[in-house]
Amino acid sequence: MAFNITMLCNLVLVNDNTELKRKIREMEGEAMYLEVSNLKKSYGEGGSFMEVLKGVSMSVEKGDMCVIQGASGSGKSTLLNGIGGLDRMDSGSIRVDGKEICGLTQEKLSDYRRENLGFVFQFYNLVPNLTVKENIQVCEYISGHPQNLADLLYTLGLTEHQNKFPSQLSGGQQQRCAIARALVKNPKLLLCDEPTGALDSRTSRDILVLLEEVNRKYRTTMLIVTHNNSIKNMVDQVVFLKDGQIMENYRNGKKVCAAELEDL
Repeated sequence: MAFNITMLCNLVLVNDNTELKRKIREMEGEAMYLEVSNLKKSYGEGGSFMEVLKGVSMSVEKGDMCVIQGASGSGKSTLLNGIGGLDRMDSGSIRVDGKEICGLTQEKLSDYRRENLGFVFQFYNLVPNLTVKENIQVCEYISGHPQNLADLLYTLGLTEHQNKFPSQLSGGQQQRCAIARALVKNPKLLLCDEPTGALDSRTSRDILVLLEEVNRKYRTTMLIVTHNNSIKNMVDQVVFLKDGQIMENYRNGKKVCAAELEDL
C-alpha cells in the first residue's frame, strides 16, 4: 500500500499503537468487527411517543472489550438489544463481522443469535431443576462449534460445582454459570447487560476479573452495559450515551486490571 504525505502526518498524530493499527486498517479498507450506523428507535404514538435512540453510530474492534454507560433511560439497553437482534430498530444499520442484521426475518435473527451471540444479564435466568453442568449443556447442544466444556468449567472456577443446582450456589457462582452458558456456544460477540448489577462489590470484582480472563483467553469481543463508573477503566473502548445520543466515544489508553478497580 502506498502512503501519501497526508496519511503519514495523520499517523504521526496518533497517540498509541492500538490507534495506529486502527488507522492503518481503516486506510486499507478493512471493516471494524461491529459497525452501528445512524441507528434510530422510538416507542409509542402521539402523546406517549418517545425517541430512545437518535441516530447512534459507533464501531468496535474484534477482540475488544467495550463499555456502554449512561443513566437510566439513556438508550444503552435498547442499543444492546438492537445489536443482539432482540429488538427491531426503526432505521439505521448494524453490521456484525460484515453482515447486516437490520431487516433480517425472525428466522434469520434466531440463526444470528444462535451462531454469533452470547448473552449475560443482571439476573442469571438459570433453570432451577438443572445442575450447573446441565444448564451449560443446554446451550452447548445448539452450537455447531462449542467450547470444550471441561476447560470452560475450569476457567470459570466451576469444576467442583458442576453437579450442584442453582439454589446451592452463591450469587457470584450463579453468574459464573450464566457466563459459562453464554460462552460454551463459542460466541463471536458477548453482550453483557449489567452483569454485576445484582452483586456485592467483592463478587463484582471477581466477575469482572473473570470477564477479563475470558477476553484474554478466548479473544471474545464484549459489549458491557453498566451504571458502574469504575468498569470503564478496565476496557479498551468507552461509549457514553445521554438521551439517546452518544456524548463520548473514546479508546482507553490507560487500562487498569479488573483486580485493581476501586469503588465497585
